[in-house]
Amino acid sequence: MAALHQVCVYCGSSDHISPAYLDAARAMGQTLARRGIRLVFGGGKQGMMGALADAALAAGGEVIGVIAEVFNTPEQAHPGVTTLHVFDSMHTRKAHMAALGEGFIGLPGGLGTLEELFEMLAWCQIGLHDKPVAVLNTLGYFDRLLQAIDHARAEGFIYDQARSSLLCDADPDELIELMLAHQPRTGTDRRLKRQEEG
Repeated sequence: MAALHQVCVYCGSSDHISPAYLDAARAMGQTLARRGIRLVFGGGKQGMMGALADAALAAGGEVIGVIAEVFNTPEQAHPGVTTLHVFDSMHTRKAHMAALGEGFIGLPGGLGTLEELFEMLAWCQIGLHDKPVAVLNTLGYFDRLLQAIDHARAEGFIYDQARSSLLCDADPDELIELMLAHQPRTGTDRRLKRQEEG
């Protein structure tokens, strides 16, 4: 069983969403803190980002915010994180988050969340990492996305192994258990850390 010391979570920053999504973010933050897993996230204080970080901090967890300089403002940056890393671009920010995460979780979110989630899936498919990638499927939010991925697999655009690497559950604890049970592929090239160091 794999060890997870810190997990990178991608999620939405919109405040105009159902309270159920905010509750799910809080549950995820509490679960990570209770299990002693450090949270790595986008550094924002709004929407699910803020709910996630607030809950993890309130439960005694460590929270690492990784934010681009353009968003490092009093209106957007979370003021209470354990550590805040600020980068000059979204590209360097994302690379640092990817290097820090020992696993990746997508919570419901918009274009940015989906883009970051799919980047981790694509990097897994081409062998840049073999860390667990998962989605918290609150209210069936990812059902249609998973159907689209299955369609792409059926049409030959996604390998079976790549599809099976995307873990999914609606319960935070169960999702972490799936990630802990993740079995890395033998011989996978682990270039992600070297990219960050180079």
